[in-house]
Amino acid sequence: MPPSPERPRLPAGPVKILLIDDEPFTLRLLAHQLKALGHEDVVAHEDARDALSLLEGNPGVVDLVVLDLQMPGIDGVEFIRHLARLRFAGGVLLISGEDERILQTAHKLARAHQLRVLGAVTKPVEPAQLQETLEAMTADEGRSRRATKRYTLDELREGILRQQFINWYQPKVALSTGAVVGVETLVRWEHPEDGMVFPDAFIGLAEEGGIVDALTRPTLQRALAQARAWRDQGLVLHVGVNVSMDDLFDLSFPDFVVGAITAAGVPVESLVLEITESRLMKNALASLDILTRLRLKHIDLSIDDFGTGHSSLAQLRDIPFDELKIDRGFIHGASTNPSNRAIVEASLGMAHHLGMHSVAEGVEDVDDWTLLRTLGCDFAQGYFIARPMPGDAIVDWVRTWEPRRLQLIPA
Repeated sequence: MPPSPERPRLPAGPVKILLIDDEPFTLRLLAHQLKALGHEDVVAHEDARDALSLLEGNPGVVDLVVLDLQMPGIDGVEFIRHLARLRFAGGVLLISGEDERILQTAHKLARAHQLRVLGAVTKPVEPAQLQETLEAMTADEGRSRRATKRYTLDELREGILRQQFINWYQPKVALSTGAVVGVETLVRWEHPEDGMVFPDAFIGLAEEGGIVDALTRPTLQRALAQARAWRDQGLVLHVGVNVSMDDLFDLSFPDFVVGAITAAGVPVESLVLEITESRLMKNALASLDILTRLRLKHIDLSIDDFGTGHSSLAQLRDIPFDELKIDRGFIHGASTNPSNRAIVEASLGMAHHLGMHSVAEGVEDVDDWTLLRTLGCDFAQGYFIARPMPGDAIVDWVRTWEPRRLQLIPA
């Protein structure tokens, strides 16, 4: 098993931090806290217009912007829009004394503008929150560079042709017992120059270019072959494979799936197809035809990222899903966020009444775990349990999980 990742280190060179808040006391306090953490290259502005002038000439001069939302003149939401216009590539920490729901909405808005939002915290900001933000900025740098690089369709085709794509797997466990029941398959691009490239850099391109099926099919075949390899080692797991709505227009797809299962030599129940409806159906009739035939062949279907994109109550009504996966955006922190908790409870209630299994994505700490057990969620996955890993690391990980499982499940 690969060694555990080291705690992220702060950059070797100085980090330039821009503080924007109309309250002088808050600026002095933040600057003092940052200095105590070893960061003295701090510029503070009470007027957002002055801060904008600094960035207009060279947005790359700043590594981190700490931005208050409630300000006169240019407020924080307007400033987010300017950061997006300037294509600001540094980190952004949002702070506010306003209602937490407003803060979270601004967080989502900034992410929608493709900014690197490292956190959204209420005032007063604690030193530990600043330290966590600085560490997150460092840990995120490598991935951010890969995610923001724009690949061409020809580069993607070349990568597929040269078989540069591999599968990683994130374990899924039963909340009632802690038993490892399956994995979600996550595709990675082993780029010869850029290293490991994550799906957000190429899935959308594949969908737009009409070649996502060329990614999905070999990913599914590799996952089933891995499930067979685990079985040979005495480990029975089902594999979840993400399927784009763009995969569901070829009426031969169900036959391909059955053929792949047969070729791998695993039972039908070894596979769960996770339908990610990030785009509207191009051909609703064909999609319903394919999904219904898959269920007739006893292949389980999961509605992925429920509550986001185009996933909706209508899909639960019209498509025979077996599993509902609640999006990570609602799960983490739901124990202290009343709105997210209400959404999680409602989603679990629907899954229960519809006879579906429920899966929580993005379980990141013991509070998430405890809440989900209390609410009766069936399965969970997330960094608290395990990060994604290569297939040959899973067996060893299962052994290390067993002592933790015994600690987490009351006798």
